[in-house]
Amino acid sequence: MNDIRTDLGLRLVINAAGTMTALGASIAVPQAIDAASAILGQFVEIGELQKLASRTISDVCDTEAGFVTASSAAGLTLAVAGTMTGIDLGAVERLPDTSAFSKSQVLIQSGHLINYGAPIEQSIRLAGASVVPVGQATTARRYHLESAITERTAAAVYVVSHHTVQYGLIELAEFVEVSHAHGVPVIVDAASEYDLKSFLAAGADICLYSAHKFMGGLTAGIVAGRVVPVRHAYAQNIGIGRGMKVGKESIYGAIAAMRAWARRDHAPDRARQESHLALWARVLAERPGVRAEILPDPTGNPLRRLRVFVSPDTARITAWDLADSLSTGERPIIVRDDEIDEGYFDLDPCNLQEEEEHVVASRLGETLDAALKANLPRHTPVSDRHNRTAMALSHWPD
Repeated sequence: MNDIRTDLGLRLVINAAGTMTALGASIAVPQAIDAASAILGQFVEIGELQKLASRTISDVCDTEAGFVTASSAAGLTLAVAGTMTGIDLGAVERLPDTSAFSKSQVLIQSGHLINYGAPIEQSIRLAGASVVPVGQATTARRYHLESAITERTAAAVYVVSHHTVQYGLIELAEFVEVSHAHGVPVIVDAASEYDLKSFLAAGADICLYSAHKFMGGLTAGIVAGRVVPVRHAYAQNIGIGRGMKVGKESIYGAIAAMRAWARRDHAPDRARQESHLALWARVLAERPGVRAEILPDPTGNPLRRLRVFVSPDTARITAWDLADSLSTGERPIIVRDDEIDEGYFDLDPCNLQEEEEHVVASRLGETLDAALKANLPRHTPVSDRHNRTAMALSHWPD
């Protein structure tokens, strides 16, 4: 088959990082592609199509209502905005000016103030809200949340992500209990989660998902939850949500992807991914300076990844230099490198295409062998790698 990337002069990347926006998030499922193709040639009433989306979201997420927006990040902004304006359309049009609002503060645990490609607090501030951190980065307790709630509190945001601190923070059930006891609605950002029901079942008023990551829809976000807060968020489409509007193809694509996700037998996917992990672990076994460990997803998604620990003195290459070497060549391999400063990276099999697991295995072995044979070890400063994105942006599009 012809690969459009070759025609466009783009690299034929292999995604061993997971559902990453920078890599296109995921490959759309056939049902979403067919749905988008079918509706692109037609005029539709977007409001009516969103009602169809709401019914689908209600069924799939076991909740009251929902709608589709440009992304889960957009959904967070709209959900926050809705908690401040309600259905007051005059207030909707005044955003992001909240100077006359009685409630414009949003609580979030300090350990949830993550960067997912942009700072999460920026998505909150785009609505005109101010962010109030709760607790410290690695410690948040019930009293921290209770003390932070005031008459100006509009909402509390809870983030489910591998980027967050995974210990020492308030669990969702207690977070909801405390917030609701003070009349504060809870918004859960679960953009990259498989589970479409448990966060809402735990009491979240709104939950946000990506339609295009694990579900394989077109680029879009899903806002799901109780009908009143969802209605208030949806009303923002005549205000700040206009700049976050979503096309008919993405709405219908999300509907199709959700329906397909609900019907899908996930067991073959898990079995295939486990075989890839086993292959990579065998390739890395007994290699000098390298240790591989299969680990579960930190947020409870039903998948596992291979964590590759690299001892630079023995392997003669650092974890980040190994990752950078893999990302070059005719078939660049992009790994999951969020914590690479700690001397390891992860290999995620969930988005691999046919036979790509063997390319990853071969490149791992070849690159490690070459490092052992090289005259000099590859030990570049990790700070150089961290500054690469800023440098690239400063020279874009060159």
